[in-house]
Amino acid sequence: MSTTRCIGILTAGGDCPGLNAAIRGVAKSVLSRGIKVIGIQDGFRGLVENRMVALEDKDVSGILTHGGTYLGSSRDKPHKMNMGGKTMDMTAVALDNLKRNHIDCLVCLGGNGTQKNAMRLHTAGGIDVVTLPKTIDNDVAETDITFGFDSAMTIATEAIDRLHTTATSHHRVIVCEVMGHSAGWLALGAGIAGGADVILIPEIPYDIEIVLRHLRERRQNHKRFSIIAVAEGACSKEETAAPSAKSRKKKDGQVRMTTDGQLLVQEPKASRLAREIQQTSGIEVRVTSLGHVQRGGSPTPTDRLLCTRLGAKAGEAIAAGNFNLMIAVRGEECVTIPLERVAGITKCIPPEHQWIQTAVSIGTCLGDTIK
Repeated sequence: MSTTRCIGILTAGGDCPGLNAAIRGVAKSVLSRGIKVIGIQDGFRGLVENRMVALEDKDVSGILTHGGTYLGSSRDKPHKMNMGGKTMDMTAVALDNLKRNHIDCLVCLGGNGTQKNAMRLHTAGGIDVVTLPKTIDNDVAETDITFGFDSAMTIATEAIDRLHTTATSHHRVIVCEVMGHSAGWLALGAGIAGGADVILIPEIPYDIEIVLRHLRERRQNHKRFSIIAVAEGACSKEETAAPSAKSRKKKDGQVRMTTDGQLLVQEPKASRLAREIQQTSGIEVRVTSLGHVQRGGSPTPTDRLLCTRLGAKAGEAIAAGNFNLMIAVRGEECVTIPLERVAGITKCIPPEHQWIQTAVSIGTCLGDTIK
């Protein structure tokens, strides 16, 4: 049985729908077992700065449906933290604050970066950790789905639905940019659900000529509008083939240089794609970038249920003395996965994935000749 008497809980990385539901699920699960809960404000920065508050059942009551995070978040890393303009390793301070507050186990809600930071703290100081997979990108390894993904996909799908009406009315091509730096789960899922005609994702470098050919064929078949769903990290085959392109990619998914070494203007992916299509084909193109709209608002019922299940499973693991793991979804079950199998690994869409095969089967253009 666990000897845990007190846990700390923090949310790190980008916000997304479901964080409050997950905080509530974890807190209620461990509080019912007589374990104290301390909320750590603003992610790992709050841990380093020792900004903590005790949480009771009444503090998490009523937050299930709320978007954002009750505790606040940040993208700070304990081992690389900006302190007064200097980058410093604050790992020892973070560990000392956990000890001073009598925290036996640290529960971290976050994506890939959070999984790595939790693992670093455990490795450096032996602190027990439990993590939950959070990200709208759905790219955390070893879990079928992350919380926040369903809510973001619902938002993106509704946006594509609305774009269809104006594209149809004015006989235009509309490019809709969806989040996703390294993995295209969100763009692919929302694109299929929203009936996008072209879907471009990071896993499949696209050929602009194939995209243009598809758009022309639609027009020849009297389909006078087209919707293109593009992940912000999608790249053309030329960009992918550029020397050291991967190392020169910025967080917005744009490549700094062309193949001949010339600097590119850091233009948003959707805008650059739309300009290229319009200049080459003469088809009128409009752009919509959903941006942080995808992160906002109340979580869907699916995410609320998922967060509650993950939080309850985390409480069970802690009570049983099982640590240094992530709570994952496998099929219909919530299971525990050793954190070392998760940290530092991005879950991309495999070429044979059913979603890709489905898109191809219904005639959706993926910018390549994959069949």
